[in-house]
Amino acid sequence: MGVRGLFVSSPPMNKETTKIAQKLLASSQKVVIVGHKNPDGDAVGSCLGLSFFLKSLGHDTTVIMPNDFPDFLKWLPGVEEIIVHEREREASTELISTAELVFTLDFNSLDRVGELQSVLESCSAKFVMIDHHQQPADYAVATYSDVKMSSTSEMVFHFMDALGQTEKLSKEIAINLYTGIMTDTGSFRFSSTTPTTHRVAAKLIEAGAESAIINQNVYDTNSPERMKLLGVALNNLVILPELHTAYITLTQKDLDDHNFKKGDTEGFVNYALSVKGVVFATIFIENKQESIVKISFRSKGNFSVNDFARNHYSGGGHINAAGGKSSQDLNKTINEFISILPRYKNELTDAS
Repeated sequence: MGVRGLFVSSPPMNKETTKIAQKLLASSQKVVIVGHKNPDGDAVGSCLGLSFFLKSLGHDTTVIMPNDFPDFLKWLPGVEEIIVHEREREASTELISTAELVFTLDFNSLDRVGELQSVLESCSAKFVMIDHHQQPADYAVATYSDVKMSSTSEMVFHFMDALGQTEKLSKEIAINLYTGIMTDTGSFRFSSTTPTTHRVAAKLIEAGAESAIINQNVYDTNSPERMKLLGVALNNLVILPELHTAYITLTQKDLDDHNFKKGDTEGFVNYALSVKGVVFATIFIENKQESIVKISFRSKGNFSVNDFARNHYSGGGHINAAGGKSSQDLNKTINEFISILPRYKNELTDAS
């Protein structure tokens, strides 16, 4: 028996979405599960967790990521079967073009998958979206969207619950979903962490997710170069106390000098947010290969970095965590950012 009804404080899906999902999964399907570009712990964990679940129901599943993901996630169960589009374009294109059902996880618009966008837009499969970002696009026949949810990985558990299939919760599913929840909640300290989130985490631990080992595998595998790069980032920290804001800059040279690998700057912006009195933190990372500056925003309280990113930096995300980019050089990007901040002085003061 499953555990439906246990999480009544956070309804998993409405009845209509549940019925559509049940109908789509009633017979064996060829399924592709896609995460967003620059996959993080939640994208990888939710996709792998869902893949193991759908396989247990008799479906033929493949997980495809637009590009590579950090090494600290490459121990996860099932990770060796992930197809990375930037390395295997022909294989991933063929899999998507012949799929009967495509699940898109942890993103709300097809422009979040880079070069995969045109492949997905041209395929004939039916789409299911599971995501917790604001303002989801309307491309799926079934959309499970909840912006108050801690993570897409938590939503995958609720998806299983809505289908009455939590008895399928295996150790492999549990490890992947726990990893996604843990990383997207900042180890359960962000405001999106609810009592229900902790109850889900408890069920995952009961199913075999060993929290201490998962924490160690994700957080205690830093290279010496990454730790030294963190030192550079902290040395570059600038605090604007009157605006309750702090920002970090990293140049391409900073990255190159420390043998930068994907994921090495994960979490750096949170150090700026941890400064007393700061409610708005930003990290600017120069990327000369793409001729952009990548930006991550974090905030406390009710200051919406999702709105800030959408209004100024072609980005978005959540109220307290979002991303964006700038096509200007690093210095111009920072100067523009500083010039924009006074417009938000009242909001930043109120949130402090």
